[in-house]
Amino acid sequence: MKIRILIVCIICLAASLFSIKIYKDNLVIAKHKFFLNKKKEAWLKLEKSLETKLNNFKGQVGLVVEDLDTGWVIAFNENMLVPSASLVKVPIMLSYFYAAEEGKIKLDDNIKFRSFEKLPDKLSAKSGFIVEELFSPMITLSDNSATNALIDFLGFDALNGYFKKMGLKNTNLSRKMLDFKSRSKGIENYTTAYDMAYILDKLYRRQFLSQDVSEKCLILLNQQKINDRIPRKLPKEDVSVAHKTGLERHICHDAGIVYTQKGNFLICVLVKHGNKFSKTAKKFIADTALSVYDCYKNL
Repeated sequence: MKIRILIVCIICLAASLFSIKIYKDNLVIAKHKFFLNKKKEAWLKLEKSLETKLNNFKGQVGLVVEDLDTGWVIAFNENMLVPSASLVKVPIMLSYFYAAEEGKIKLDDNIKFRSFEKLPDKLSAKSGFIVEELFSPMITLSDNSATNALIDFLGFDALNGYFKKMGLKNTNLSRKMLDFKSRSKGIENYTTAYDMAYILDKLYRRQFLSQDVSEKCLILLNQQKINDRIPRKLPKEDVSVAHKTGLERHICHDAGIVYTQKGNFLICVLVKHGNKFSKTAKKFIADTALSVYDCYKNL
């Protein structure tokens, strides 16, 4: 009799524990669902707010914002072709990792600078470098000498081929950096907000070639020294930004990944404007990034 009572007690205890577990699991699911609904509501408000910002801006803007947890995307003019300026330096770097993966080059191959060529900033103590040494000045300082040396080393055809291989639909390389003569003839490098968002998303999810390669690229983007656009109004203690800027006459861009305590987001803002200087465009990009950040902060 005692054994039966004991067995019944054990069964009742197990049933109670199981019921408590189900209750807790359902509570977690309910809380997550509630949070997701609130986040979706905030996301839709953000989309309307950004649309108003774009409509009030005197210029053309290609914009992509992606919530990197849910995959939700806000996009305006994402396929608009825009001169890429220095944004093209990101796919150039990725192309080198691609070429190394295929065995076409080695990242420790030597690149020599001729006597009349300007040496990259911070690396001017010598005239020869290995390929990988030039990635940092090209990305973090947007150094044009390093970029042009890397363009010469692989060549236009190879680089454009790798752009296609990595999935870029509307990004090309037709001229070197600072080649204003070609630019005046209408020869231009182009990209879109969609293409830049695509490769940043690949890097964030560690899906570009390998986890190791993706992380190397993200580390360089996170060491960016030109921080007068996306990170400009964001609190340094709360966020980090892996990004790349682009700037030419009437062109002002920034594209990157913003890491926050409330979630991470991708933002690409490509701007064509008619102003003599880029001050207004830079402020627009900074204000746009702040609006997205505030959406996360207020969740």
